[in-house]
Amino acid sequence: MKVLNQFLIILGISFVGELCNLLLPFPVPASVYGLLILFVCLCMKWISLEKVETAAEFFLNIMPVLFIASAVSLMTIIGDMLSVLVAILCITVISTIVVMIVTGMVAQQIIKRKENKEELSNGVK
Repeated sequence: MKVLNQFLIILGISFVGELCNLLLPFPVPASVYGLLILFVCLCMKWISLEKVETAAEFFLNIMPVLFIASAVSLMTIIGDMLSVLVAILCITVISTIVVMIVTGMVAQQIIKRKENKEELSNGVK
């Protein structure tokens, strides 16, 4: 019964995400709305982690199974993709490198700001 309640909470939040997708004019997938709603509910402690943890772990455990259909679909169109495979690989490598660089730079800026705040608070005391 506990897992069913947890599943229903996640299902309800997903439904609200679907409603947001229908009502809001932004090009955001309903699943992203649902994830944001769940994140806000967890951060604001409107929903405790224990109320969704077991069901969420189940979904994470079965996630690889959900990608089987996509992998099979890719296998059926591999002939069409070979002509653009080099372009896809270049885009993937370049975008991965850019994301790593930007993430590192942002992390460094956050660390510097934190250190500056700590220095200021230590100097005031």
